[in-house]
Amino acid sequence: MSNSIKILLAEDEPSLGQIIKESLETRNFEVLLCANGEEAYNVYKAEKPLLLVLDVMMPKKDGFTLAKEIRQNNPTIPIIFLTAKSQTEDVVHGFNIGGNDYLKKPFSMEELIVRINALLKRGENEMSSETIQIGHYTFNLKKQTLIFNDVIENLTHREANLLFYLIKNKNQVLERSFILKKLWGDDDFFNARSMDVFITKLRKKLKNDTAIQIINVRGFGYKLIY
Repeated sequence: MSNSIKILLAEDEPSLGQIIKESLETRNFEVLLCANGEEAYNVYKAEKPLLLVLDVMMPKKDGFTLAKEIRQNNPTIPIIFLTAKSQTEDVVHGFNIGGNDYLKKPFSMEELIVRINALLKRGENEMSSETIQIGHYTFNLKKQTLIFNDVIENLTHREANLLFYLIKNKNQVLERSFILKKLWGDDDFFNARSMDVFITKLRKKLKNDTAIQIINVRGFGYKLIY
């Protein structure tokens, strides 16, 4: 399931967690189910999911604390809180520490799935509709351009989309298998060699800013740092 969108689900009620996991997996999501906040934080660091679904009341580390810690190094990952709490101040607190959405228990699985898809789509739309600053470069996915000191560098469609996913996973490992299946359609040897060539091209096009690096994480993928 490495080509599926990876979601971290932190829920300490085993039966509910399993129901949510199985329901999301039928929609082609890959679900990393954790029973407490400490486990969820370790899995988040190791697996780099694209979206978090966090129960608020959990042992060892509650959902609010977990979200606050994750927000310190990842300001953009979408976070949905699940909770039985219904007081307004709890909802406000959840949004103030960086939550994107809030579902009160009990909820329907369809509602959760709709909200997950909306947040994922919003993230892609925000990045694709605006210029993005990468160090001293300005990147525009729609126009497929990189601008440095008013000099415009045109990118191919695949170069632009590869850079888009590297930016989306800034300071995190972009999994080799995921991006190959996403942009090349298959993660075979020949496509992998082709991707290496595209990574080299992007490095050259970003070389004017020495703070920008695309690091090869052997056996896993690539990481964009700036």
